Amino acid sequence: MNGLTDILQIALLAAQQSTEKDLVPLKMIWEHISKLDLVEALTFISFGVVCLFYGWRIFKILVTICFGLVGLGVGVWINDQLVGGNVVWLAMFSVLVFAIFSVPLMRWGVTFLGAVSGGILTAGVWLAVGLPQEYVWAGGLVGLIAGGMISFIVFKIAVILFTSLGGSTLMAVGILAVLYGYMVNRQKLETLVFEHQWFLPAMILLPMGIGIFMQHRFIKTAQDWSV
Repeated sequence: MNGLTDILQIALLAAQQSTEKDLVPLKMIWEHISKLDLVEALTFISFGVVCLFYGWRIFKILVTICFGLVGLGVGVWINDQLVGGNVVWLAMFSVLVFAIFSVPLMRWGVTFLGAVSGGILTAGVWLAVGLPQEYVWAGGLVGLIAGGMISFIVFKIAVILFTSLGGSTLMAVGILAVLYGYMVNRQKLETLVFEHQWFLPAMILLPMGIGIFMQHRFIKTAQDWSV
């Protein structure tokens, strides 16, 4: 209870302060989204739909991909800091090592991703209700701890959380790219993105909620699914 009280006190203090520093790099995110062409955007949407509703079927592949991406980042960082040579070979080796290790560490990897998804979920809610960005870590910390505990106890929840988050994020990116490039007034869409703090979190959290509900129903009716 003391931890919850502390977080609530932080939220109240944060609500009374104006923020001058944006912790969420909206401009950088939007720059990448707005550069997607139609084929790339539709690819994002397609993969997002699969992850959102059927991530529970392919979660092992998704975990391996996530490990590989972490390995890619580690390989690039090691090359920049220590080696300074051809980054391709070191990055490929690092991706391969992390992907191989993802198999025996699958359960722990899913639990970690479930915890991270819980943190992103509550951080998104924090931003959506209009609380200052500089204290978004407080909202994220609640979900990180709660998501980690629940994911450690109930493995299926971890699977549903991180696949729903990944799917909804891919869908949101693709939908925004299509809207920006082909369907709506660009200035109005940019106004929604940059001036309404709730817009981007809502674009991710609403599909995520639908995905969590649907995946839970699918898993309950599946006879051949096991973790």
